[in-house]
Amino acid sequence: MRSHRRSEILLAAILSSAAGFVDAVGFIHLGGYFVSFMSGNSTRGGTALAEGNWTGFILAFGLVAVFLVGVVSASILRWLVPTRKRMAVMLYVTAALASAVVLFDVGLGGWLAPAFMALAMGAENVIFERDGEVSIGLTYMTGTLVKMGQNIASALTGGGRRLWLRYLVLWLSLTTGSIVGGFSYFALSMNALWIAVAVLVLAVIFNGWLHTNPPRPPATRVVL
Repeated sequence: MRSHRRSEILLAAILSSAAGFVDAVGFIHLGGYFVSFMSGNSTRGGTALAEGNWTGFILAFGLVAVFLVGVVSASILRWLVPTRKRMAVMLYVTAALASAVVLFDVGLGGWLAPAFMALAMGAENVIFERDGEVSIGLTYMTGTLVKMGQNIASALTGGGRRLWLRYLVLWLSLTTGSIVGGFSYFALSMNALWIAVAVLVLAVIFNGWLHTNPPRPPATRVVL
């Protein structure tokens, strides 16, 4: 995150809040399984197997598989699209999440809606990519908290004083999104996801604005 502009950090915060929202909706709807936090699903799947709970085992690792498909398909999309790669992936994520709500609304939700949610969350992690590697993880915060702690330690020992704030903003965004998502699910059920779709649409618009209004290089001072 060091090399990203503040405007990109803001975009990442918006996307991370949507991820937290979606994961909270999925977690409640599925009774304790995640659509974006695959470490949690891996643990749930392992414990379900130990308990002889085959339904839980299949559900957990099925979500892991679909999440991985989202990552792979979004990465291939980035490879296929010659320009505006980030925009293409964001539109893909928005379409996948909207599909989840539509499937639920027409009575075909069942397992398909959560699968499309996991697909969207996997793809979302490919939005920020540099040199073939994810530069900002949007749906998982363990690494973000580790980096925030490292930068707090650096600030306390004479390093950069503010870099840790970028990681704090990302964590707070996901956490706030999960809180809003939880309350929204109890009010609207799976239709709460339309709120996340709206947030993603706003993110797409903001990303388009960033593309057409790149930051100006700092003015060069000429000393006579």
